[in-house]
Amino acid sequence: MVSATPVKVHPFDPLSAAEIESAISIVKKTHGDVFFNVVSLREPRKAEMTKWLENPTNTPVPARIADVVVIAPGGKVYDGLIDLASGKIISWELLDGLQPIITMEELMLVEKICRKDPKVIEQCVISGISKEDMHKVYCDPWTIGYDERHGNKIRLQQALMYYRPNLDDCQYQYPLDFCPIFDAEKQEIIAIDIPKKRRPVSRAAPINYHPAAVQKTGGYRTNLKPINITQPEGVSFTMNGREIEWQNWKFHIGFNYREGIVLNNITFNDKGNVRPIFYRLSLAEMVVPYGNPEHPHQRKHAFDLGEYGAGYMTNSLSLGCDCKGSIHYLDAEFPTRSGEIRTIKNAICIHEEDSGILFKHTDFRDESVIVTRGRKLIVQQIFTAANYEYAIQWTFHQDGTIQPEIKLTGILNTYTMDPNEDTYGYGTQVYPGVNAHNHQHLFCLRIDANVDGPNNTVFMTDVVPSDAPVGSPENFYGNAFYPKKTKLSTTGESKTDYDGTWSRTWEICNTNKLHPYSKRPSSYKLVSREVPKLLPKEGSLVWKRAGFARHAVQVTKYRDDQLWPAGRHVPQTSGEPSLGLPEWIGDGTESIDNTDVVLWHTFGVTHVPSPEDFPVMPAEPMTLLLRPRNFFTNNPVMDVPPSYSVTPSQVAANGQGAVDATDKMSQLAFGEAGCCKARL
Repeated sequence: MVSATPVKVHPFDPLSAAEIESAISIVKKTHGDVFFNVVSLREPRKAEMTKWLENPTNTPVPARIADVVVIAPGGKVYDGLIDLASGKIISWELLDGLQPIITMEELMLVEKICRKDPKVIEQCVISGISKEDMHKVYCDPWTIGYDERHGNKIRLQQALMYYRPNLDDCQYQYPLDFCPIFDAEKQEIIAIDIPKKRRPVSRAAPINYHPAAVQKTGGYRTNLKPINITQPEGVSFTMNGREIEWQNWKFHIGFNYREGIVLNNITFNDKGNVRPIFYRLSLAEMVVPYGNPEHPHQRKHAFDLGEYGAGYMTNSLSLGCDCKGSIHYLDAEFPTRSGEIRTIKNAICIHEEDSGILFKHTDFRDESVIVTRGRKLIVQQIFTAANYEYAIQWTFHQDGTIQPEIKLTGILNTYTMDPNEDTYGYGTQVYPGVNAHNHQHLFCLRIDANVDGPNNTVFMTDVVPSDAPVGSPENFYGNAFYPKKTKLSTTGESKTDYDGTWSRTWEICNTNKLHPYSKRPSSYKLVSREVPKLLPKEGSLVWKRAGFARHAVQVTKYRDDQLWPAGRHVPQTSGEPSLGLPEWIGDGTESIDNTDVVLWHTFGVTHVPSPEDFPVMPAEPMTLLLRPRNFFTNNPVMDVPPSYSVTPSQVAANGQGAVDATDKMSQLAFGEAGCCKARL
């Protein structure tokens, strides 16, 4: 069982259902009936919160402020702040030309409207679908991105259309070739984009991934034996509200509508010295640009966090399925558009896993050996963005490493094609009549640094050969190489890109604290190798809207509320001017040397689809590391109990005094069952 201690509300805790209801009630009393797109915690100001964290007993608790976004009649959008203790609205601003995040309720409405619209029915008939089969027509509503014909004063969605011959068929194998545009205020279809070349709906036999379909094609594999994960004495972490302690780590687990999981006040207990590492970590934004230039496919570049919300789209996780072992769950609570409460059970799962060998060494002379196995703590959510699933894992290791990992699965976004039609390289025929376009998944990690304190400096490190020529006194044999560090002193200098040739990494350093042995600053290193460039060209719509994705790393000086690298309100932005990170970097002259900094890292994958990705895609992982460098005095996990250890003197004494803590549940795969013991 998880050891849990009841606590009062922590300032980083998400708004409770009661707090959301209170904020909604306050707004309704003043402004009447409105649609609620956001009711979320406005996180405490950092200066105030830092003082409270340093001395929570004698420091006033930061106020609970609700961040509210509503749509009033006439399509008017308001940003508001509400002091929950006083019950007062402390800020209320009418926005001009900005559209807030799209809720799940708004998305689901579009399909109902499409099925009844005469213009959509007409296009379905042209595609080869009868009027009587409109209940078999589906759509994935997307924000329209930006379309200069319509601008951003009207709240719009585009409907990507599909057909399901049978209820259990996968709709993505029967895409339609036209795209309706939905006006949210009028709740009607105001236009339909129709391609120059019409393509009828495919009539290929269905290929499905559900059990009945698999059984028809040969059935499931029968040679899999059970693998059980057991922790008979319970888990090794403790929970105090939403604060977790595990293996010297301590941090707060938050959750919001947009980023999903947010980790705050991350510290490590280094032999009694509790050392700060990061003030806040989150996946702050992502963009998925598609590579087909044919209109209207240029509009397909979803900002899944800024336009829909990783929190709003998160799954309710299942024990033994999404998360396996001894699991602790945290729920999430959000408002509905009408002002009710929507609870997502098991939005976050927390569990431990074996992580293989932590360290090992064998002396070849006498086979003395020490082997220590590690374990890791995983904090996970999974969200569904229409066709794709994203499993977001924050993995904490015993040696002080943090490993964000994203597993991408789900179903390809598809478009119809004629038999033997040329895709011109912009897509792949993954099944007869199914064209899956090339695309990228680019994620932006927000790293609010606090490495041994708030004043940090970022360096770019390339491992390069010595400049000294072969035969010179400095490099006579020509084998010399070293880490070349480049200080990123200004926001402009911080705009850097990945270069695998030189094993490029970035280090967040506290230059005020040098290691006693290496004489180098206490640091955390960003090791990230899955860093494709943003492929849409400079000046393109995506390039303008997704300014955060133009470089692998960008660094800014910390400011409250600079959380969203594509801007606070993303739907239907034109990118002129580019919002978010390009605004904050400005002319690039601001100093980021030895101050409170935020590092923004864009990473991901360029996906050229293949038939193996269809009709459902095997999980594709993307991972990176935040690793301590010159942070600990030496190996910080030597105190983790070994599985087996025998020293040279113990070998000489026939193993007397050796440590044998091997897993007694392990057994030989073949032959006599029992523990693997004999080493001497």
